[in-house]
Amino acid sequence: MVYLTITSAGVNLSPGCEIILRHQTWADYEELLEKRQDKAAVKIRYDARMQEICVMAPLPGHGNKSDALSDLVKALLRHAGRDWQSFHPITLKRLGQVGLEPDACFYIEHRGAVLGKERIDLETDPPPDLALEVDTTSPTNVEEYEPLRVPELWIYRDDSLWIYVFDGRQYRESADSLHFGRLPVRRLIPQFIQRAWQAGSSVALREFESALREFPSGG
Repeated sequence: MVYLTITSAGVNLSPGCEIILRHQTWADYEELLEKRQDKAAVKIRYDARMQEICVMAPLPGHGNKSDALSDLVKALLRHAGRDWQSFHPITLKRLGQVGLEPDACFYIEHRGAVLGKERIDLETDPPPDLALEVDTTSPTNVEEYEPLRVPELWIYRDDSLWIYVFDGRQYRESADSLHFGRLPVRRLIPQFIQRAWQAGSSVALREFESALREFPSGG
């Protein structure tokens, strides 16, 4: 049974569940975010086109996979000799249009613009260079990301990695990453996320870093 409670003390939902609230406004979304406060156990998305708020409570397995994916991206960046600033959890909003909460995001080219910031405001700050989503509770709608204009979006679902690149109007599926084009990330990432699930995060990360030595490093 699904239990959703919304009170002044917070927003709670049964783990592994998703609730769609229809005919919702931006004001309704902002009010729900305020009631949730900074509790990351419940994720909230808003889509103005559909006038819907989606409330999700991921299972522990979702957190394990999203942490593993984030760790692997950091290993890729270290291998490439790149600096970054990462955020998790984070709420990305485009006023009146969409509010999304990726599992993690990375500022790479634009890291200098967000250093030291407690909150990201896309009205004045650039979007993240890379956003990560792990689909276990519900599927990610790529079109919802279009108003945010995140250059690259990774979605891990069904033991596969999907890469989407924003072309200025919409997202297009890509075989390669903008940031790691010389590396076969679509093959490597699912392999080591599964390894993290089976053998543990630290084991998978060490093995992944060892596997990366087979490939040229550098930005």
